[in-house]
Amino acid sequence: MADAAAAPQARSAGGPLREGPGAPATCPCPAAPTCPELGAPPRQRRSPLGAAIREDCRNQVSVILPVHNSESWLDGCLKSVLEQDFQGTMELSVFNDASKDNSISIVEKWKIKLEDVGIQVIIGGHDSPQPQGVGFAKNQAVVQSSGFYLCFLDSDDVMMPQRVRLQYEAAIQHPNSIIGCQVKREPLESTERYTRWINNLTQGQLLTQVFTSHGPTVIMPTWFCSREWFCHVGKFDEGGKGIPEDLLFFYKHVQKGGGVFRVDQCLLLYRYHPQAATHSVLEETIWNHRVRFLEDRVLKHWASFTIWNAGKQGRKLYRSLSPANQRKVAAFCDVDRNKIVKGFYTYEESEERPKPKIPIQHFRDATPPFIICVKMDLTGGVFEKNLNELNLKEGLDYYHFN
Repeated sequence: MADAAAAPQARSAGGPLREGPGAPATCPCPAAPTCPELGAPPRQRRSPLGAAIREDCRNQVSVILPVHNSESWLDGCLKSVLEQDFQGTMELSVFNDASKDNSISIVEKWKIKLEDVGIQVIIGGHDSPQPQGVGFAKNQAVVQSSGFYLCFLDSDDVMMPQRVRLQYEAAIQHPNSIIGCQVKREPLESTERYTRWINNLTQGQLLTQVFTSHGPTVIMPTWFCSREWFCHVGKFDEGGKGIPEDLLFFYKHVQKGGGVFRVDQCLLLYRYHPQAATHSVLEETIWNHRVRFLEDRVLKHWASFTIWNAGKQGRKLYRSLSPANQRKVAAFCDVDRNKIVKGFYTYEESEERPKPKIPIQHFRDATPPFIICVKMDLTGGVFEKNLNELNLKEGLDYYHFN
């Protein structure tokens, strides 16, 4: 889709910022001296998260692009940066995380084309034997950038020409929010349920469905936010491979009172492939983070609740809860007659005596609030119909967990 756009008019990369909303008078991230950590890998730049490389934040938007062995996708990705129709000042901040392929040669080739139209390109990185991870690379790309707003982009994805412009406009209206957008998946048939969920959540569900197994309600490669808010939330986790750095940042963002807003246009071609970093994160790791977040954000405010699903997922949630929250579980509810007739679930692994026995009820007889452990969009509408007939309010009477 990006191929249809003509190259934008040249921008003045070093000119003054456009006046008006969204253009602060001073840089929110003052420069600060720094020393490399002991044993840190060699790289071109290393600064504290809140530092600015230059004296003045000259650009309105920095596109943040971590790169690791991305030669197969970089041409399309960088072409989409070139074709943005945003008329403000913009730069591209690339951080190379120990790529061993031709990635940086491709970036250098596009640097010339981008700077010809006024998009400054900053390239940092390191050539250690091993990559430091996506969280580290994103943090360093932010550190070396200068924009008042940050537009995150993965090296295997492609932006539509209007992405930066539309998300910049939305970010001005929602200053403490992460701004996302709708996406087109490639291949089209991959992760159909997930893509449908990403694109069709209501504005309210962007905050109520943050506990589900799908992760952040706006996906990280679509994120756009102010530098000031990013610095307030804090950097991405730098634990490396196996760490869900985007999920953990998103949780911190919500805990600090941040909002979530989606531009309801398809602004990103979101690629699915076996080499994607997301595949390195274990499902159990994500599960444990989700449970702790649910306990902190919701369960600590409830005196009691019902788990909707007396099957495997509902029982797993119960066993994963802290003892204090296990005691708050008034019942499981279900539609399966065999489970309901059994009457209760016995927590056999418990060290308590007698072992806890949790009643199992039909969902119509159960008492809200509910934590729902039924997968959405898999029952031909039967589950959704059952839930709707109870006339409950999402975010008050129930939350989805699966």
